[in-house]
This record gives sequence, C-alpha cells and structure tokens, in this order.
Amino acid sequence: MVGMRPVLVLNTGSSSIKYALYNIGKTAACVFQGIVDGIGTSKSSITHRNLQAEKDVKLQDFVVEDHKAGLKKVVELSHLGEGPSAKIYAVGHRCVHGGELIKEPALITDEVKNAIERFSPLAPLHNPPSLQGITVAQELFHCPQVAVFDTAFHSTLPPRAYMYALPYKVYEELGIRRYGFHGTSYRFLLGRASEMLKKPKEELNIIFFHLGAGASMAVVKQGICIDTTMGVTPLEGLVMATRCGDVDAAVVEILESEKGMKVADVSKMMNKESGLYGLCGDKDMRSIIKAAKSGSETHSLALEVFVHRIRKYLGAYLVQLGGEVDALVFSAGIGEASGYIRRLVCDGLDRFGIQLDEQENKDGKIGAKEIQSKESKIKVLVIPTDEELSIAQQTIEVVDSQ
Repeated sequence: MVGMRPVLVLNTGSSSIKYALYNIGKTAACVFQGIVDGIGTSKSSITHRNLQAEKDVKLQDFVVEDHKAGLKKVVELSHLGEGPSAKIYAVGHRCVHGGELIKEPALITDEVKNAIERFSPLAPLHNPPSLQGITVAQELFHCPQVAVFDTAFHSTLPPRAYMYALPYKVYEELGIRRYGFHGTSYRFLLGRASEMLKKPKEELNIIFFHLGAGASMAVVKQGICIDTTMGVTPLEGLVMATRCGDVDAAVVEILESEKGMKVADVSKMMNKESGLYGLCGDKDMRSIIKAAKSGSETHSLALEVFVHRIRKYLGAYLVQLGGEVDALVFSAGIGEASGYIRRLVCDGLDRFGIQLDEQENKDGKIGAKEIQSKESKIKVLVIPTDEELSIAQQTIEVVDSQ
C-alpha cells in the first residue's frame, strides 16, 4: 500500500500565489491552504489556513518583494521543513494555456516551459506568472513538478466546434481557435458526477455550468468534451463579473473611431470593466439579486442578461446532445450557492425534462446534492468544485506514470 504523499499545489498570478498542500494516498486530505497577495507592493498580505489544526494566520501591510520571497514565506508559515510534510513528493502547477501542443497534464521539462512561453500571447495575464512560479518552485523544491492545463480537458473538441470562420492561415500561423478554460474544474466535476450518478464517465452526457466571477459552460458526450463557451481566451461566452462574454468584434472598431480608444483600452474595458459590473456597477451576485428584488432596473437588467446568455447556450447544448442528457451540473461560487440563479436558469423547461425541487434547490444548503423534482427526467446536480485537489490528483498520476 502506497503511503500518504505530500503534493504542493501552486496557482501563480501576476501579484499573487494561491497554494495548498494535500496528502494523497487512498484518500486525499488538505493539510493547509492560503494566498500570498499584493506581491511587489507595500500592501502585501498572506492568509494561511492550517486545516488540521483549524488555525488561521493573517499577515498584512508588509512587503513581499517577489514570488520567490512569497513562496519562502509560505514554507516558513507552513513548517514545510519539519514533520511528515518535510519532503514534498511533487509540486503541481495550475497553468491556463497549453495551446495545441499540450493536451494532458505534463511533467515539467524545458520543452513544456517553452510551450507555456509560446502561448503567453494568448493568455498574457496567466501564462507568464505560471512560468515564474515554476522557476521559483524548481529552485526551492527538488522534486518532480507537473503542469496541469485548463485547456487540456477541451482538447477533444472537434474542429467544427473550435474553428473560427476566419481565413484558415490565421489558425495555421497564430493558432487562433477556441480552446476553452476551467478544464481542471470540469475534470473534477465529471469524476464526482460519475460517482453520484453511479455511471461510468465514458457513458455520461452532461451539461456543466461553472458559474463564478469567471463563468463558462461545457457539454460532455459519452465522457468527452464536445463544446464549451470560452474561446481563444477566457473572454468569450457567458456574461461574467467583469468580462462581457460574447460581443460583436466590430465594437472594437466603433470604439476606436468614435471614442479614440486603442485596442489595449478596449481589451481592458471588455475584461475588467464590463460584464455584471459594466451593466450595473456591481459584480457580487448576492447584492445584485438583492438590489434587483428591491426594484433597481440596472441590477434587474444585469441579472436578465446574465441568465439569458446561460439559457441560450443551454438550448444549444441540449440540441448537441439530441436531448439525451443524464444531468445538468451547477458549480463554482454562484452555481453552488445561488438557488435563485439555478431556478431562473431552469425555469419553464419542464417540456425538456428539466424540473427543480424547490425545497432542495433553496439557498444555504451547501454540498453535493441532487435538486431535481421526482418528475424531472434529467437530473440536476450541485457539486462544489475543487480545482486544487484535481491538480494534486493529476500531479500524482503523472509522476506515478513515469
């Protein structure tokens, strides 16, 4: 029997490091988790939670000069040099974009790092920090390191789903196509859905809703992803907290000619100043729902646009599956917590075999559960996602396969 092996999971951003340590064996247990934020500023902070000791540590208003200093502070806070977790078995890194070169979790080599760098133009906010995190972790931890890519789950998309109707040379020369994201979450959710439905993954037809600040949907047919809402970047698809989702590309030209905006300005607006925030000045779904119920027209509009876009894709995915659907699966912050949003998404779909049990669907009932009515032909599941655990498990699989 293989003993418990400590796997450190790192999600490196431009000024942050999210981290978690899992002991992986026949079961998996999270030892600690946290975030180093504000790296490179005078307002750095660290929130560290020891789950075994049920103890939280909060450090703030000091300077973490760079990612190496941040990771060293994590080592210090977590006592990684002591006790059973002294030797890290492996490090798993969350990487966003692997393009077409990397379609599975990969042991980090120079070739893998080169691929991450190559696709940085398609994920400029994510891939460069990931590469920096890998470099720092390789200096600090002398153990196998694995890159787990958000795009990997969607590598099974057929060309009809991933190609844009642009000149073919744009795809050949620049790799511009739809890639999809949140793949680490979807992989985890597919596994949990298989357990809950007591059906092999390879036989499942599921429509997933990953609804959080970043939001997307994906459709799986016989265990294989055949379509998803995000595109060459995470901007396409659903309305999100600050991202606009689907929009006519001619808007860029209009804003340039009428407002004198540069492409970079438009990109910033679409990614950071649009979505729910752009429509109503708020990006917290709880407060948006509250304001909408209190009569705010802008908040009601934001809510309606958000739900309309989801239902539009839901209809398309029901068609792609020919109505043969095992389950709808809701996850992420909004999908897991908001029964109100789930009800709006599923409202009036009785004829499609989708009907909720109002009592089971209520807000506040946290955890994996079924929320469909007895009359519903299609099951409706709520499953809390755990991307960090998924990364840890995939890291072990890669290392053990070597």
